[in-house]
Amino acid sequence: MPGKTPDREPARGGNNNNNNNNNNNNKMKGKGKKGEDEKMTVVVPPSKKKEDVEGDVVVMEGVENEGEGEDPVEKTVADIKSNFALLDRAVALFDARFTLRALRSVSSIRKRLTGDVLARVVAETYMASSSGAEIAVGLLKAIGREEVQLGGKVGGGGGEMEIDSEPTTKAGSGKNGVKKEQKEVIPEIGVFLGILTQVLLHDGKQWQQGLEFSRYLIEKIQELNRRALDGLSAKVYFYFELFAEQLAPLPPSSQSTIVTIRPTLLAALRTAVLRKDTDTQASVIVLLLRSYLLTSHISQADLLVSHTQFPENAANNQVARYLYYLGKVRAIQLLYTEAHNHLTAATRKAPSSACALGFGQTATKLLLVVELLMGDIPDRATFRQPAMEASLHPYFLLVRAVRVGDLEDFESVVAQHGDTFRRDGTYTLILRLRQNVIKTGIRMMSLSYSRISLRDICIRLHLGSEESAEYIVAKAIRDGVIEATLDREKGYMKSKEVGDVYATSEPGETFHDRIRACLSLHDESVKAMRFPMNQHRLELKNAQEAREREREMAKEIQEGDLDEDDLGGEFEGM
Repeated sequence: MPGKTPDREPARGGNNNNNNNNNNNNKMKGKGKKGEDEKMTVVVPPSKKKEDVEGDVVVMEGVENEGEGEDPVEKTVADIKSNFALLDRAVALFDARFTLRALRSVSSIRKRLTGDVLARVVAETYMASSSGAEIAVGLLKAIGREEVQLGGKVGGGGGEMEIDSEPTTKAGSGKNGVKKEQKEVIPEIGVFLGILTQVLLHDGKQWQQGLEFSRYLIEKIQELNRRALDGLSAKVYFYFELFAEQLAPLPPSSQSTIVTIRPTLLAALRTAVLRKDTDTQASVIVLLLRSYLLTSHISQADLLVSHTQFPENAANNQVARYLYYLGKVRAIQLLYTEAHNHLTAATRKAPSSACALGFGQTATKLLLVVELLMGDIPDRATFRQPAMEASLHPYFLLVRAVRVGDLEDFESVVAQHGDTFRRDGTYTLILRLRQNVIKTGIRMMSLSYSRISLRDICIRLHLGSEESAEYIVAKAIRDGVIEATLDREKGYMKSKEVGDVYATSEPGETFHDRIRACLSLHDESVKAMRFPMNQHRLELKNAQEAREREREMAKEIQEGDLDEDDLGGEFEGM
């Protein structure tokens, strides 16, 4: 019988293979006959592995096709409703981070947001008899969907909405059962849907309707008076200001709508300060500064800054906006050093993502002009950034004209790109650079020549007369731009010898400024650190338990119940 053993083993292998294949996929019948060959004396044939791989591929392709064919309306509705759980946790745990996560999703939802989608979410979230039905009706009225019934199932898809006016009455009847519909909706969900309504109206350029709805939403927030609404109310006031800016007459007219809403913003600021509402306080201060700058009320903006204190623990984006507007106010007030510090901090705090590219470009443009007004030349690497190279090209030409002190080139750049400078809001500041261009030219000539006549200065700077050149040189000497003497009788300027700058206190002051900037950055980083809540209590509990175990162990050692062998090694004193 030993000679028949090789024949039986393949037969057994073939039978096992047929059984396995019948359980997985009934397509491998008859393949067990191939086991007659000695090379096929394996328990698992290669064909099964191939079949499994192909089967897996088919399943994965089905999953991918299912994901690709998902209805965008259903996905948008699901994304909106997923934020309701975050708002519930924010209220239950009183943690504003969950509210912030919900607000961050607005930027991705707004690309797919429509009136039908929003009406469907409102109808499926609120019941006609619920406490939040009033705000739900206001939401539907704002988007023009008054016919939608609350508590009904609104059909999705790209066509018209189908309204099921027969609400489900059986408990536990699926997703629309009474148990789920009777759950009380917190006011934060209604305000969040109101913010989505504001976004929809803003994207649809319905300015007047958006302003009216924003007033209605602000009144509801004031009636609710809940601290969990602080982060949401800040966003409501933000869109409230944006709607007012777009209504005629446009700023800087004194009859603009932004002037009429200032009492509302000031009242909101006073209330936020009393309630220690950091989010609303920071947002409203930024909006008021923006409003004052749009109407050129610089003195009122300065009074607002001097009589209010911006919250230290405000969000980073609000801090960046506040520093930008404050830097613009200081630049208009001729306080270029303070303006430079604020604008530098604003550009550093600005997010590096593509969503904040516009703010980064605007802040950088104003920073370049302020640096030129201070007499400094910006770094050339600033203009080589790929994201800012095209938008900063007019300012690059302006910097080049100021650097060489060419007054004619400067005036041609201002005339050629005047519309761009006006649109950026830097035109009036750029007009002040004319004196800086002249001073730069005089400084370069003082470094190049030990003695130069006023006539040559007049020719090189394209001035009208030698008297103008004399007055300009005298003012430059008085302001400390150049170190020279002026001989009026002989009509020339004589430069003094350049001393060693390291013999002065200027390097030490610069080094001190850099150290102070690094220390302030360290302090801000420490303040921005977050730690898990109640983590210290767990550490204290563990430490207390460890001390108790040590006391018990020491007591047992003293009583002689334990020795070194029981401790697993040598015992060193407590």
